[in-house]
Amino acid sequence: MPMSGNGAAVTRRSEDEAGRADGYVLPRGVVALFAVACGAAVANVYFAQPLLVTIGRDLAMSPALIGGVVTLTHVGYGLGLFFLVPLGDVTDRRRLVVVQLTLLVGALALVATARTAAVLLAGMAATGLLAVVTQTLVAFAASLAPPAGRGRVVGLVTSGVVIGILLARTVSGLLADLAGWRSVYLASATLTAVLALILLRVLPRPTAAPTALRYGQLLRSTLTLFAREPLLRLRALYCLLVFAAFSTLWSSVVLPLSEAPYFLPHRAIGALGLIGVVGALAATVAGRLNDRGLARRTTGIALALLTASWLPLAFTRSSLWALAAGVILLDLAVQAVHVTNQTLIYALHPDAGSRLIGGYMVFYSVGSATGALAATSLYAAAGWGAVCVLGAGFSGLGLAVWVGAWWRERSVRLGRRP
Repeated sequence: MPMSGNGAAVTRRSEDEAGRADGYVLPRGVVALFAVACGAAVANVYFAQPLLVTIGRDLAMSPALIGGVVTLTHVGYGLGLFFLVPLGDVTDRRRLVVVQLTLLVGALALVATARTAAVLLAGMAATGLLAVVTQTLVAFAASLAPPAGRGRVVGLVTSGVVIGILLARTVSGLLADLAGWRSVYLASATLTAVLALILLRVLPRPTAAPTALRYGQLLRSTLTLFAREPLLRLRALYCLLVFAAFSTLWSSVVLPLSEAPYFLPHRAIGALGLIGVVGALAATVAGRLNDRGLARRTTGIALALLTASWLPLAFTRSSLWALAAGVILLDLAVQAVHVTNQTLIYALHPDAGSRLIGGYMVFYSVGSATGALAATSLYAAAGWGAVCVLGAGFSGLGLAVWVGAWWRERSVRLGRRP
């Protein structure tokens, strides 16, 4: 069995294999459905970003108040990761997914029909809270996959998440231009309702009793897992740093592209997400590499690529080709680390998969928020070059942590003091 830094402390896998003794085989079509549902759900968190000016004008909201739209959505998402996602370990995940999607339809309808700022903000907060069904689906897919192929399944499902994030701005901009900003949320509500009905029919019913924990015990056990599992803490740190780098790029790249010499419209800038999808899809190979016991090596290579991606990104003002190359490298690297992280941490305690993934994703929220706030502030003060230094700093720090972890494990393996 490989050592813990490489994915390892997965001595509990035999328990998970026993959990698949019901004979259920996860079809490829169901894996694709998981990916679509994940992408559709998480996109709701990002739809509003290119629509803020239009929404503010329509509802007569001040600039400070309209900024709260994105903030409240992300706050809701962060709260949902800690308070809702762990429920997957103590209840029927199939029922939980359908209930959350149904409630999400209501939240989206509230946003689409809002006539006041207060109603809109309440709907956005509820949308963020319920969009964490994405992570419930990731844990569900991991629990249905055979251990030997879990990396591949998690890679495919997580690619749906990243593609949803990347395409959300493009889709919302196009729909808003065609039929107004409210059409974005009406369309999403309709799609979500259809997905809820399909998942209700397709997802398997539970064959084993869920963990017998009270809600308070459930939340405390999430914290206990972090205290007991060094691999979980390490992977959560990687998550924070890579998504800080990811957010550094995607929260600020609109600024130089909107100025000289490009003056690109929002629709053209949103199309950058299509380029990022290339990297996200290519990185699904990370799951297969993890299944082959190459998680540590995959992580190190991905972090090196993430750091290197900021070199072409630094030439964004003079070359769109350099920007495209940097976007592909960055998205490929982030996706590779993220897929590897989720595969490894789920294998630590398959019976606590929802708590592990929910707690891990809190670090995603912290990293994303940190990158966005730092990048936009730094751009205003020092320009695009400083933003690239910031992104390279987050990425390089992640690579340094990986080198440190590798060196400590090597020292232990050779019998030296770590």
